[in-house]
Amino acid sequence: MLDFPRWKRIAIWASVILLSLFAVPSLLPEAMRAKLPNWYASQTINLGLDLAGGSYILLEAQTQDVAATRVEAMREMIATEMRRNPRVAVGDISTRGGQISFMVRDAAQVDAAREKLLSLTGGGAGMTGQREWDIEVRDTTRFVLTPTQAGLKLAVENAMKDATEVVRRRIDELGTREPTIIQQGSNRIVVQVPGLSDPKALKELLGKTARLEFKLVDLTADPAAVARGQAPAGSQILPYPAQGGGIAVKRTTIISGDQLADARQTYDQNSQPNVTINFNAEGGRRFAKVTQENTGKPFAIIVDNSVISAPNINEPILGGSATISGGFTVDSANQLSIALRSGKLPVDLTVVQESTVSPELGADSIKAGVTAAIIATIAVIAFMVMTYGRFGIYSTIAVVLNILMILAVMAFLKATLTLPGIAGFVLTIGTAVDANVLINERIREERRRGRSVLQSLELGYKEASRTIFEANVTHAIAGLIMLILGSGPIRGFAVVLLLGIASSVFTAVTFTRMLVAGWMRRHRPTDITI
Repeated sequence: MLDFPRWKRIAIWASVILLSLFAVPSLLPEAMRAKLPNWYASQTINLGLDLAGGSYILLEAQTQDVAATRVEAMREMIATEMRRNPRVAVGDISTRGGQISFMVRDAAQVDAAREKLLSLTGGGAGMTGQREWDIEVRDTTRFVLTPTQAGLKLAVENAMKDATEVVRRRIDELGTREPTIIQQGSNRIVVQVPGLSDPKALKELLGKTARLEFKLVDLTADPAAVARGQAPAGSQILPYPAQGGGIAVKRTTIISGDQLADARQTYDQNSQPNVTINFNAEGGRRFAKVTQENTGKPFAIIVDNSVISAPNINEPILGGSATISGGFTVDSANQLSIALRSGKLPVDLTVVQESTVSPELGADSIKAGVTAAIIATIAVIAFMVMTYGRFGIYSTIAVVLNILMILAVMAFLKATLTLPGIAGFVLTIGTAVDANVLINERIREERRRGRSVLQSLELGYKEASRTIFEANVTHAIAGLIMLILGSGPIRGFAVVLLLGIASSVFTAVTFTRMLVAGWMRRHRPTDITI
């Protein structure tokens, strides 16, 4: 019981004091926090949407576009693969009716074409063992690829996972703290951004698919036919707002946003905002090769199926970078650069619900939560002191330190405090003394059995610690399950609960035992009142 070496006491006090100091910034008003050093003042708890106010947006994915995007991506992969050695000569590749079809010009190459298709489609089966594409040969030399329902379902699931991650990266670029971004159902994403009172910029940013493509302009296209919406074989017509009409471009993408390494808002020589993009090694090589082979020809820079600009390639561009200009403002150029470097959205997202939470509502919740915490703390302290005397005072000190430690760890982890989190906080205050109640009652029991003061204290802490450990393990399991499977408010409650469990065990058992041991060494009492 009295075995508390000097180094152990120093380590416990150092931990308690350090954590208590890190809890202070979260308790200070904004004006006082501004006078502290930045590194120290920044150690504060983030408030959730329900406390700090902010924006709530519900996004819905247009999953029907996934099928068309998937078919077009496979078309480009087939066109590229057939050109590789051994080369297979094929006719135009059609995507009409959601199917991919093409003719092999030489019947002797049908088997070679089939092998290439099997390599592209994983042998006709995906990672799940289900076929994602049905491949059949019609009229001896015509191949038809049809996407299966299983493959489409898997594509939609993957697209939603990727979309959720892209949304997360874009919001992180805005510098917001602790946003909540979760998938809801099969095609919706919930976005909660605390502290953002105007969701307009957020909606515009999240609404950008940011699908970047570089394609060659089709110089053989008849302007009159383009005006009628007719493009030559192997080309397509895309809107070109800068010219007030459309433009014919080759269907084959020479470079896409997948080869992008970075995108930044910059200025041109006339101080007009634009976007400078840098390619990765593969993209840089492809861009250099294309510009070398097509010097003097125009190419289109396309974002979300709309041509931003179509400059001429005056000379080979070997530096692995390019500039997008198109009448940008600083804000629009910055938004585009964020969207491009955070990755393209695999599906279009539309806002189906939005709301703004007033910070005043959060202020009322915080006030009510603080009031409840103070009342709970005072009530617990009064009960413990009246019931256990000196040992109740030690328990009281442990409760106060427990509160400070929870605040400190939450600030250090940049955790978010939500309204359910405050409820978990108040609950933790009430249950933090459970361990001390068990210990004190066990000490009482040992004294009634006639054991000495030292033996009673020793057995009280030793035997009760087993029960305390088992009880807190079961609580921790429940909290961990809520943290893993829950979302939003449930996770906020789970975070506070788990931190409260860990800190209460330390303060209620280890810290109070140190205080009792120190008192015993100094006074050597022959009896105790508990």
